[in-house]
Amino acid sequence: FAMERAQVERAVEFAGFADVSAGIVKWPMAVIRLSSEDPERLVELADRILGAWRGYTDEDAFIFAETGGEPHNTITPIARRRGDAFELDLVLRNNITTEEHPMGVYHPHAELHHIKKENIGLIEVMGLAVLPARLKEELAAVGAHLGAGEDLRADPLTEAHADWAEGFADRVTPENADAIVAEETGKVFAQVLEHAGVYGRDEEGQAAFLRFIESVH
Repeated sequence: FAMERAQVERAVEFAGFADVSAGIVKWPMAVIRLSSEDPERLVELADRILGAWRGYTDEDAFIFAETGGEPHNTITPIARRRGDAFELDLVLRNNITTEEHPMGVYHPHAELHHIKKENIGLIEVMGLAVLPARLKEELAAVGAHLGAGEDLRADPLTEAHADWAEGFADRVTPENADAIVAEETGKVFAQVLEHAGVYGRDEEGQAAFLRFIESVH
């Protein structure tokens, strides 16, 4: 589960950059992948995309370049070599907040805060979960209580995880408890990435993503 292994699912083109291959990456977040053997051309196009994104608003997709003078759009870049080519993944980010999501619309939502409340950075964007240290003890206790059929709400260590863990409790045995908890934690992290994605993975979200790409000149 790492971005570098994710494939381009839709090729796109940017005017004036026929020599740079580009596409949308199959990933929970909104990622444009650029590839070229000429690093200067790669950087030139990436800079153009960044400039366009910083000033881009699409109200239908709830993307606002700024509100009240506060800018919202930026990009998390990840660069690598792949054979003879230079490859650059551009992850579109937006930090707008609302009353419903005071920590950020494109941020882990409240129902995931028992696992991940902190904002995600470069490492998480790439698919490598950096989770709070508190979880080591808490999730071990979740597995122990589930395996023993004990009430998660009776222990302060596990109370916050109860709603989540009760959803998969019927699959847990004393033998597989830790493995199931680890698997389900991974699924939550995938949801964290989805929440941080500025464009949904559905047809409507991808259409909005393409609107931005087509706006880059």
